[in-house]
Amino acid sequence: MNVLKLFSVIAVITLFISCKKENTIIPNDTDGLISAKSISNATHNIIFYTQNGKFQQGYNKIFFQIKNLDGSLVTNATANWKPLMHMTSMQHACPYSSVSKSANSNSLYEGFIVFQMAGNSTEYWDLTIEYTIDNTTYTATERIDVEAVTKKNVLSFKGSDNVSYVLAMVAPSNPKVATNDMEAMLFKKETMMSYPVVNNYTIKIDPRMTSMGNHGSPNNVDLKQTSLNGSYFGKLSLTMTGYWKINLQLENESGTILKGEPVTATQESSSIFFEIEF
Repeated sequence: MNVLKLFSVIAVITLFISCKKENTIIPNDTDGLISAKSISNATHNIIFYTQNGKFQQGYNKIFFQIKNLDGSLVTNATANWKPLMHMTSMQHACPYSSVSKSANSNSLYEGFIVFQMAGNSTEYWDLTIEYTIDNTTYTATERIDVEAVTKKNVLSFKGSDNVSYVLAMVAPSNPKVATNDMEAMLFKKETMMSYPVVNNYTIKIDPRMTSMGNHGSPNNVDLKQTSLNGSYFGKLSLTMTGYWKINLQLENESGTILKGEPVTATQESSSIFFEIEF
């Protein structure tokens, strides 16, 4: 009997240790992400990741890790970045966020960049990252390839208030035949290097299926902010698969339309719009 009790105790302890080990397994920080670019300097390699392994025109959620030259991960850095477009006659930046440590991650950092235009053989983007580890600051800069997209997901335009705006669609990234959550971000060009978030506006939406008599859809909700310096949220109803033009109007806090027109029997589309095809 004592031997049986001893084996029972050992079995329980073994099971407990096994379960404890299983529960403390830490998943790979980059699961679900694809490497898009690696930038190096004399001390570190910085590896950038996105969901599709690309930098593209429009809104980009971007992650990165900093590795020592021996391959070990840096976990205690603070960082910022600066994208810069080199055109034939000028340089300009774009809307971008600060950098923060990803939630529940030891080594992954994240933020977003909105590239309002793609690069080409003569005009290109570069990305500078500056980061501090143990009170020492490092920098690295390298050219990056920003690919064009076939459907409009970012707009640059001047409003009737003579302000230049950048409007980018964030979601839906995988649209469905349903009432989709829609998200967009709105910025103004303060200078060639500064694009702050615009607050308290409304982005009016009117989705139309141009190949089907320009019909609309029910239950759409115009986009509004839920917090200052944040995204604009609404509802986008897509009733069938195919090509949709999301007609837009930009309305300021006093209700004045700054850009865009309503769709009518004689006005088939607005001058500003996003495109979705699925």
